[in-house]
Amino acid sequence: MLRDLEEFVTRETPTMDKARTDDFAGFLADYAGDLGGEVEILPAKERGNHVRASWGEKNGEKPILLLGHFDTVWPAGTLERMPFRIEDGVGRGPGIFDMKGGLVQGFWAVRALREVAGMDRNIVFFCNSDEETHSTTSRPLVEKEAKEAAAALVLESSTDGKLTTARKGVGWFDVRVTGREAHAGVNPFDGVSAIDELAHVILKLHGYTDAETGTTVNVGIVEGGTAGNVVAGSAYANVNLRVVDEQEAERMEAEILGLQPHNERAVVKVSGGMKRPPMERGESTARLIEHARKLAEEMGFGLEEHMSGGGSDGNFCAALGTPTLDGLGAVGKGAHAESEHILVGKMPERAALVARLIQTL
Repeated sequence: MLRDLEEFVTRETPTMDKARTDDFAGFLADYAGDLGGEVEILPAKERGNHVRASWGEKNGEKPILLLGHFDTVWPAGTLERMPFRIEDGVGRGPGIFDMKGGLVQGFWAVRALREVAGMDRNIVFFCNSDEETHSTTSRPLVEKEAKEAAAALVLESSTDGKLTTARKGVGWFDVRVTGREAHAGVNPFDGVSAIDELAHVILKLHGYTDAETGTTVNVGIVEGGTAGNVVAGSAYANVNLRVVDEQEAERMEAEILGLQPHNERAVVKVSGGMKRPPMERGESTARLIEHARKLAEEMGFGLEEHMSGGGSDGNFCAALGTPTLDGLGAVGKGAHAESEHILVGKMPERAALVARLIQTL
């Protein structure tokens, strides 16, 4: 497993680097083929290609869907300052936690079922290349697989070993404000400051954040103006929304898209919307986590669950009504941070849990 982990991590796969993600897709197709899988490389024009591998007899049986992504947030060359290494039971390297460790565990679960347990369960393992940018090209493919699956097991990383049974929905919006430029000293009152208008918008947006409901709104990027002595004629903000359920998603999407200017001489235009629906903890998920707990107890360890503020492709599966269990991947911390790491001693344990889930669902 560790040899495979090193191979996966040292092949860098920045989401926006199509050449590298395409190369990894080819590598992954060969890897899955060596495990006896029937493999397809699914081409994508704007992002890297995706990989679909399947095993087992169909016989009208709905497959178990394993789901993971191989793109990372790290630019090419990161390995030079964050080399792959294992020290004192901790593995480090770009993308090791989010989520190449989970991919390795998933493939070893399949290997265990076929080579040790002799099982021929119908399994589909879908690996995409653009999850870090909202799965823009792969979402229809993920949803197609989820609709046909008996259950979706998502191999996303697991903070402190907890399984993810709910995730917030994620929305992205662009706010563009148009004012009127004027000389800041000669005729300032002829101008309409887009920056001033945007400031009002930002305060309104941040006012939607509510700790009790779990709704958060964050303005993460702000741009505007041309010079210090010019009343700004334009300004821009990028806005991130997180919500816990579909009703709140609909309400907040309407609120943000319906923003009106504070100054009637300014123009406010908002575009965007929800990119990932909320993953709500429904009855099917509740049954899945209880089943997983029983399996873990049989193997001698416990399982906790939590809600994550981050989104994954599990959001799409759960929104379609497919029983979904997320966070089955590598145990560690530090997603998207230089502290990213996994506990390598947990890898066989998690792979065994995934294998038992496939075996018993």
